Amino acid sequence: MKRFTIALILVITLTGCGGGGTSVSEESFVSGDGAITFIKSTDRKISPTISGMTLSGKNYTYTKDKVAVVNVWASWCSPCRAEAPTLVALAKKYSEVEFIGILTRDNPANAEAFERRFKIPYPTVIDDSILSGFRGSLSANAIPTTVILDEQGRVAARISGVVTVASLSQLIERVSQE
Repeated sequence: MKRFTIALILVITLTGCGGGGTSVSEESFVSGDGAITFIKSTDRKISPTISGMTLSGKNYTYTKDKVAVVNVWASWCSPCRAEAPTLVALAKKYSEVEFIGILTRDNPANAEAFERRFKIPYPTVIDDSILSGFRGSLSANAIPTTVILDEQGRVAARISGVVTVASLSQLIERVSQE
């Protein structure tokens, strides 16, 4: 009986050490610290083609003729939830700038609920294989990551982590004025 009690206590203790049902993607993502990287115009590289099916079921292709803000996000990412209202507000403020989401490591149904909750006004492309095309430039090194493209479709800047109104506005205006 004593062995059974010890075994039962051990099982209960070890069960309490579980991950609480979190998914592997939640446990293995890197959250950025808000670091900003800006690339001089002469050193920029062309961004990959950003196209594919959106969460709303439409085909989307970014045409490299205006400044763009590309936000890499996932619905399970708490920093992504924190920055969503800022991105929505800035997408409305800077209507001449193309805002694009790229969904990564997420379930489309959960992402659709996220978009409805935050009233995301811009398209989100489901194909996160696009992210590999940023290698050799400013790749998405955390979730969330926001990349700013210049009017020629070149990678101009990156915010690794949550954007703020000040940080993203400053980059949009700087790249737009070039």
